[in-house]
Amino acid sequence: MKKTVKFAIIGCGLMGREFASASARWCHLKEDIARPEIVAVCDISADARKWFVDNFPTVKFETSDYHEILAMPEVEAVYCALPHNMHEQVYCDIIRAKKHLLGEKPFGIDKAANEAILKVIDENPDVIVRCASEFPYFPACQELIRWIESGKLGRILEVKAGFNHASDLDITKPINWKRTVKMNGVYGCLGDLGIHTQHVPFRMGWIPKRVYAVLSDIVKERPDGKGGMAVCDTYDNGTMICTCEDKDGNEFAMYLETKRMAPSATNDWYIEVTGLNASVKFSTNTPNTFHYLFSEGKNQAWSSVVIGTKPMIPTITGDIFEFGFTDAILQMWASFMCELEGKQVYFGCFTPEETRFSHALHTASLISHNEKRAVSLSEV
Repeated sequence: MKKTVKFAIIGCGLMGREFASASARWCHLKEDIARPEIVAVCDISADARKWFVDNFPTVKFETSDYHEILAMPEVEAVYCALPHNMHEQVYCDIIRAKKHLLGEKPFGIDKAANEAILKVIDENPDVIVRCASEFPYFPACQELIRWIESGKLGRILEVKAGFNHASDLDITKPINWKRTVKMNGVYGCLGDLGIHTQHVPFRMGWIPKRVYAVLSDIVKERPDGKGGMAVCDTYDNGTMICTCEDKDGNEFAMYLETKRMAPSATNDWYIEVTGLNASVKFSTNTPNTFHYLFSEGKNQAWSSVVIGTKPMIPTITGDIFEFGFTDAILQMWASFMCELEGKQVYFGCFTPEETRFSHALHTASLISHNEKRAVSLSEV
C-alpha cells in the first residue's frame, strides 16, 4: 500500500481537474511514490467544487474560503491555481500554514510579489514549494535534455524556445482575467506563458545576462460577455532576445517567445538548441518525436526518432504507445511527490529560485520594451 499525502486544491479550474485526474491514475506509476489524496477543495464557484465532490469520494470538505482549508490539520499539501494577483497573499498564507505547495506560474503578479513569496519560503525551510511546469516531462524532451547534458552538442550556438497559442486570434472571444493588467499583471503573456519556456534553459544553467524585448498589445478591447466591450490591456505577444553564457563563458543568443496570437498554434511548446557538433529540437506538435542533427560535412540534415512512452518515472504503459499531455502532468506530479519525500529525481519541478530569475527577466523585458534598448538583468 503506497503512502498517501492529503492534498487540498485551491482553485478548481482546468488545471485543478488535471491534477485530480492524475491522482486517480497513480496506479500507472511503477515506482513506490507517495500518492496524493485529495481531501478538500476550495473555489468561489459551487459548480466547480461539485465536479470534485461528484468524482472523488476522498473529498470530504468543500468551501469558498481558503482559510478554512489551511486550518485543517489533516491537509498536508496544497495545489493552488489562482489568478496572478492572488498569488502573493494566498501562497504566503499556505506556506506559513506549513502546507507543502505546488503553485501555478508566475509565482507573483510582479517582482515585488515574487520576492515576498520567496521571503516566506526562506522563513519556512521545511515546507517544499515548487512551480508547475509540465512540458519538459515528455520523453522526447527528456532525450533532448540528456543530449545537452552529455556534451554531444559541443559549444552552444543558439537556443530558441517558445510557447504559442492561436485562440486569441478570434477577436470576438470574450475577455477573461488573463487579459487585464489588474489580475494578470503588466507582464501580460510573459507572466502567463514565460516560465514554461524557461524551465529547460534555466535548468541547463542558461540564465540571461541581458535582454532586448519586443512586446505587442494587439487587441485593445474584447467583448465583456454582457453585450458591451471591455478594455484588454495586456500584451498579447512577446519576444525576448537574451544574451547567455555557456559553462566556459562563451556568449550565445537565446530567443524566447510567448504568444497568444500565433496563427496555426494550438498549444505549441518547443525548444531547439543548436551546437557546433550537434543540434536537437522538440515540439509538442510532434510530441513523441526527438529531432537531432550532426554537424558533419558541408551539408547537414535533421534526423528523427519516435521515442514512445519511455518517461523519466516508469509507468505501466507499453513503450510503443504514444505519450500525451495528461501523461506529462502525471510525470510532473510524480516528480513533485518525489521531491516532497526527499527522493532524487533526474529532472525536478521548477524551483522558487528559478521563479526569481524569471521575474528578473520579465521585469527587464518591460524596461527594454519601453525604453527600446537592451537591459542587463543586474539593473532590476
